[in-house]
Amino acid sequence: MSGVYRQLSALFDLFFPPACPVCLSSLSSSADPFCSACSATIVPLPTGRCSCCALPFPNANSSRHLCVDCCRQAPSFSAVFAAGLYEGALKNALHRFKYSAIVDLDRPLAGLLQNALPPLSGNEIILPVPLHPRRLRRRSYNQSLLLARVLAHNLQIELDSSILERVVDSLSQQGLGAQQRASNLRGAFQCTRRLDGETFLLIDDVMTTGATVAVCSQALLDAGAGQVLVGAVARAPRHQL
Repeated sequence: MSGVYRQLSALFDLFFPPACPVCLSSLSSSADPFCSACSATIVPLPTGRCSCCALPFPNANSSRHLCVDCCRQAPSFSAVFAAGLYEGALKNALHRFKYSAIVDLDRPLAGLLQNALPPLSGNEIILPVPLHPRRLRRRSYNQSLLLARVLAHNLQIELDSSILERVVDSLSQQGLGAQQRASNLRGAFQCTRRLDGETFLLIDDVMTTGATVAVCSQALLDAGAGQVLVGAVARAPRHQL
């Protein structure tokens, strides 16, 4: 069956050549998520980054340790894992995925994030950062949920998008500083039930200051979660904060 599938896939690619979702140039194979030119602009996180929030340090080759902010106040999440920096083709792809309804990007973007995750026990629960119902109606989909669904299927880990909900439709975080983002999200998320020490993998598309995932993680811990890990496709470098 696999041989027949490969033949049919090759035939389909011949008549309907796959295109790069970022620049729309032809791909040599549908197995390639992006063209070689766009893939070359995807920058992985440097070695020199915070061991908790994954903020890249000015010296990319420095050792991995806690950043100043995480030393001053330990975040509510335990660790952040990201596929790359929020720039180049990765930034363009995420923008098209989030704002242009190019939902087919869920698989390649989730695949990049999956490669950045550490080995998991399989007992974790995957959940997406939720959207407020009003914003969900406007956008018609939650990009974080689409990513979480692909990851849950690929990793064979439980997905539960009903645990966490957004109860306040806050202002957009774009253009706000770190303190403004934190204030804007105060009380915005809550858990729908009590938890019992579970470990959660919280999924978002982009992590900038970390205010959103921090508030979500705190809501989970307050409800009884044991640990919260964060997975984001991209992490914003310091100059974008």
